[in-house]
Amino acid sequence: MSTDAQSVAARLNSSGFIKSQGFIGGKWTDAYDGKTFEVYNPATGDLITNVSCMGGRETNDAIASAQDAFISWNKLTAAERSKCLRKWFDLLMAHKEELGQLMTLEQGKPLKEAIGEVSYGANFVEFYAEEAKRVYGDIIPATLPDRRLFVIKQPVGVVGAITPWNFPLAMITRKVAPALASGCTVVIKPSEFTPLTALAAADLSIQAGIPPGAVNVVMGNASEIGDALLASRQVRKITFTGSTAVGKKLMAGAAETVKKVSLELGGNAPCIIFDDADIDVALKGTLAAKFRNSGQTCVCANRILVQEAIYDKFAKAFSKAVESMEVGNGFGEGVVQGPLINDAAVLKVESFVQDAVSKGAKILAGGKRHSLGMTFYEPTVITDVKSEMLLSREEVFGPVAPLLKFKTEEEAIHMANDTNAGLAAYIFTTNIQRSWRVSEALEYGLVGVNEGLISTEVAPFGGVKQSGLGREGSKYGMDEYLETKYICLGNMS
Repeated sequence: MSTDAQSVAARLNSSGFIKSQGFIGGKWTDAYDGKTFEVYNPATGDLITNVSCMGGRETNDAIASAQDAFISWNKLTAAERSKCLRKWFDLLMAHKEELGQLMTLEQGKPLKEAIGEVSYGANFVEFYAEEAKRVYGDIIPATLPDRRLFVIKQPVGVVGAITPWNFPLAMITRKVAPALASGCTVVIKPSEFTPLTALAAADLSIQAGIPPGAVNVVMGNASEIGDALLASRQVRKITFTGSTAVGKKLMAGAAETVKKVSLELGGNAPCIIFDDADIDVALKGTLAAKFRNSGQTCVCANRILVQEAIYDKFAKAFSKAVESMEVGNGFGEGVVQGPLINDAAVLKVESFVQDAVSKGAKILAGGKRHSLGMTFYEPTVITDVKSEMLLSREEVFGPVAPLLKFKTEEEAIHMANDTNAGLAAYIFTTNIQRSWRVSEALEYGLVGVNEGLISTEVAPFGGVKQSGLGREGSKYGMDEYLETKYICLGNMS
C-alpha cells in the first residue's frame, strides 16, 4: 500500500476497527468451512485483509438469530428503540474519521467524500430514531352502532438487506435504520468489495445497545446467501440496492414465499440544460451530479442534454472544468476523484467510449485510462453523442460525461424519457414555469432543479419503471417495513 494507506490500515487494525468475521447473533463468527476471501484497496491493489466467506448455512443461522431477536425487539416501546438508534447515531458520528478512512481504503473514494458519506449515512439513523415514535394508526367511523374499527401498524419481521459497494455505509443505514425503528430485525449482506465498513457499523450498533441478533452481517458466496434469504419463510422482506438484472432475479425469487420487496435499481439519469440556464449554476450542478464517487452512483448524470444555442459554449466550459479535476489516491491532498472499484468497471467504461467514438462521437477531454495505472480513469467529456450509442442507452457507471444536443423542450423531454430507467433526473433553467412543466413531465422518481446533489434523509428516494419499487428515506421509508392491520371490535353496545 502507499505510505498513507499503510499507516491508516495499521492504525485501524491495531484499534480493532477492522473486523474480518461475520456477525451473527451478536458474535463474531468465522465461515463454518474456514474459507475466506480477500478485500483489496482499489487505489493500490494491495490486500487490506481476508474476510470470512460465508454461505447458506451461516445465513440460515443469522436468520434464526434475527427471528429470535425480533420476538423481544418488536415488543420494546418505540421510545426504547429510539434511544438505541440515537446512541448508534452518536457512535457513528464519534467515529466518522475512522469510518471514512476505512471506506476510502476499501472503496477508493476521496477521504473528504467518504467522511461526508458517514455523516449522510448517520443522518438516516438519527432521522429514524425520531420517526420510530411517529408510527400512527387510525380509528375509522363504524358503519354499525355496535362496532369499533381500528387500524394499527406492525413490523414486517425479519428483513434481508442486500447492499452495494458504492456507498458502503449509507446504503446500509438507509435500510437498517427504518427497519429497526419499525421493530424489525435484519440480516445484512454487504458487497464483497466493501464488507469492512458494514462490519464496523454493526460493531457500533452493539455498543449502542441494539440487542444481539437484531443486526447480523453475512458476506461471501452471494448466490448462496441470496438463495437462503429468499427461501426462508422467516424472512418477510427483501430490500436491495444494485443492478436491475439482479433486482429482477430477487423479485422473482421473493414470489415463492410472497415477501415484501423494495428495490433501488439502475438509472440512466438525464441532465437537461436549457438555453435560459445560469451557466455557472449548470456547470457546478452537472459536475457534482456526474463525477461524484467517480461516476459510480445510480443517480449520476448519465446523459447531459444541452440546448443547441448554448451547446458549444457549455461543452467548452465543462471540458475545461473537467480537465482540472484532481485524480488520485483518496488519501491524497486535493483529490476529488479516486479509482473505479475494479478492472471490470474500467473495461466497461472503455467499451462504452469505444462504441461512441466508432459511431462518430468526439472526445473533448480524457477518454483513456489514467497514467496512475490501476483502475484509475481520466474524467472524460464526449460530444456529438447520439441516442443509439451505449452511452445513451445504458448506465456507464464511470467518469464519462456524454453531451447530447436538443432543439426544443418537447424534444428534451422525449429524449430524457426514452429509457426503461426512471430513477433521477436534473434540469437547469431560470424559467419557473418551465421548471414545473418539465419536472412533472419527466418519468423519474427524483428531479433536481438547478441542483446536482439532491439526496437527503428527509426526502423519499426511489425510482419508477425499471429503476425499482418503494422508497427509502423520509417518513415514507417507514412504510416499507410495516404491515397495516385492521381490527374490528363487535358487540360494543
